[in-house]
Amino acid sequence: MKAPVTTVLSTTSSATAVVGQSSTHESARAQVLGQAPYLDDVPELRGTLYAAPILSTISHGTLHGVDSSEALRMPGVRGVVLAADIPGDPILAAFGHDEPIFALDKVWHVGQVIGLVVADSVMAARRAARKVVADITPLPAVLDTATAIAQQSFVLPPVHVQRGDADAGLARAAQRLQGTLEVGGQEHFYLEGQIAYVIPSEQNQWVVHSSTQHPGEVQEWVAHALGVGAHAVTVQCRRMGGGFGGKETQAGHLAVWSALAARKFACPIKLRLDRDDDFMITGKRHPFSYEWDVGFDASGLITGLKLQMAVHCGFSADLSGPVADRAIFHADNAYFLSDVSVTSYRCKLNTQSHTAFRGFGGPQGVIVIETIMGDIAHTLGLDPLEVRRRNYYDADATSPRAITHYQMKVEDNILLPMTQKLEQDANYQQRLAAISAWNAQNSVLQRGMAITPVKFGISFTATLFNQAGALVHVYTDGTVQVNHGGTEMGQGLNTKVAQIVADELGVPLSQVQVTASDTSKVPNASATAASSGTDLNGRAAQYAAGKVRNNLAAFVAGLANCGAGAITFSGGLIHSPSGSRPFNAVVKEAYANRIQLWSDGFYRTPKIHYDKATLTGRPFYYFAYGLACTEVAIDTLTGESKVLAIDVLYDAGRSINPAIDIGQVEGGFIQGMGWLTTEQLVWNDKGVLTTHAPSTYKIPATGDIPEHFKVELFNEPNREDNVGGSKAVGEPPFMLAISVYEALRNAIASARQQQGKTGMVQLQAPATAEHVLQSLQR
Repeated sequence: MKAPVTTVLSTTSSATAVVGQSSTHESARAQVLGQAPYLDDVPELRGTLYAAPILSTISHGTLHGVDSSEALRMPGVRGVVLAADIPGDPILAAFGHDEPIFALDKVWHVGQVIGLVVADSVMAARRAARKVVADITPLPAVLDTATAIAQQSFVLPPVHVQRGDADAGLARAAQRLQGTLEVGGQEHFYLEGQIAYVIPSEQNQWVVHSSTQHPGEVQEWVAHALGVGAHAVTVQCRRMGGGFGGKETQAGHLAVWSALAARKFACPIKLRLDRDDDFMITGKRHPFSYEWDVGFDASGLITGLKLQMAVHCGFSADLSGPVADRAIFHADNAYFLSDVSVTSYRCKLNTQSHTAFRGFGGPQGVIVIETIMGDIAHTLGLDPLEVRRRNYYDADATSPRAITHYQMKVEDNILLPMTQKLEQDANYQQRLAAISAWNAQNSVLQRGMAITPVKFGISFTATLFNQAGALVHVYTDGTVQVNHGGTEMGQGLNTKVAQIVADELGVPLSQVQVTASDTSKVPNASATAASSGTDLNGRAAQYAAGKVRNNLAAFVAGLANCGAGAITFSGGLIHSPSGSRPFNAVVKEAYANRIQLWSDGFYRTPKIHYDKATLTGRPFYYFAYGLACTEVAIDTLTGESKVLAIDVLYDAGRSINPAIDIGQVEGGFIQGMGWLTTEQLVWNDKGVLTTHAPSTYKIPATGDIPEHFKVELFNEPNREDNVGGSKAVGEPPFMLAISVYEALRNAIASARQQQGKTGMVQLQAPATAEHVLQSLQR
């Protein structure tokens, strides 16, 4: 098999520039050699004990107490930690203040943590935890969104957003369609599971090692539970073995549990979940249920849309509110909706409390409008790409058709030229004809192809999180250390930040080192999420480096008797009208003259504002765009499917690191493909997650990657003043995988047509073999 095809576009304009070059990931070599330490590799202090969770086996019930006597008799067991051992608030310091640290008088899902067993070894703790007996009287459980809506069981009130008059738009439509869709959730399946290591320090202080995307929140939660000030808790995170949103809030639980155990037993405590417990305890991507009524004309132009989203939130709010809000924001995807009404129900169910996952509600918004576009095209007998293109936002930002349903102008729409380029580069029309000819000659194997676009808003929808800080230290030998509030989970954030700082100071990349995230260095940092890690932390680090550079420039200008504006930095040299000198030498001399060689930087995203009451405003600084063309085949006898070819064109602006960005596009696409094809979460009628291990939950593997997988970056700078002219690349590529789902529906439609079946293709996601067969036979 040939290696997948990729296209790397260099965006550098200078021979000495670091930004724009495909520099190697800062810890790639160490990771390949097994020398990059993760949290479980941190040397343990003498006296460290190990914790394991005591889990509920009932989905909803009254908790009367626990019997830990058998567990306490087991070798190596030191004791248990329960709600009574919490000195602070027994409710987590989460947004909704509705989630107990340990179960109190009730249990709310199978896998809820009731307490911990602490022992001398990991396995002793785990074995003992399974011997603890919880006295629970079962209560009726709510396990589906229809029941939740009927019983008004919500974690947050329903939200309704509208523009124009959807009923009038439907009434005047030449044609109408109604439909429903079920889209499943997704397990994060990070390679490194959830883990925390808490060390008591002097005078009621605490050092927390956490595999977390949000050290600041872990600090707040631990302090809240222990009843101490945030200044008494330091949280550190060097790297994670994957996060994908699963370590935004969920990592905080383990840190709190470990801290409570460390307090009770007055020693360091490590808690690492095994894979099965991780599945049972932690939240997933939110499953969604949809109903819609859409009106359109003979060209496929939508004239009215009423859409209902029922969000499976689990037992507590967690991040369900902003996830559901973003699904509303992205229910338009790339399309202008003139008369639209969207209602979102945030349903409380007796399952794990679902949480952030790459895309954060965006994929759940995009998939429903793409399904509607596909249905309209099949109804009219038109090319789905033409129907999609017909409904695009206008490229002219002054047009009335360039305003979203939440009243934000789309000022940077580049989808039309991108669509034209991908359509040509992927030979879309020629391949479409070839697929039609193939399908006419084959009854068992049917092929399908689809191009779907993505328009994804970049920024936290909660405006306050769009801020970041950084520290840059230049040492007397000219080397540079950077610390920022973001976290590294393999996405290359630290590499990009180092590139930005290196360019700002004009030094080689090898001279810049980014250190572990640490709440004692940069406080109050936002989560590394919302695809904004580089935008926020990169700019903050650039500002910090810029202050040091300005100090050095002023110093050199004084020596050269010129203005500071005449001083430039590049190639490891500082240039003045009187000549060039090595950066290292100038730094040493500046220190001798008591020039400040370190500084802080702070950045807050401009232009954004957002009214939570009306869900209107400008929640996003800019949009990132992309398109994917995917070809698939299905076996009509078994329902099995295979992705045959993928072509992606992605808008990364002026890429800071094209190789890393392309890797993120590839990884995001495949993760999205898994969500829509093989990764199925199944809860039984007792609320037990039955797919809780690799034996039953299937992520994509190397054999699922097609031979033809081409990714190209669309080389146009960000129209907003973003760092390096770049655009975010973490989440938007995930939604490009919706092209896989639409290609599968097109293949199913062809097969159904051969069989003489009519009606829309109803395909539940993920499109497992079982669901494909059901769609063929429906």
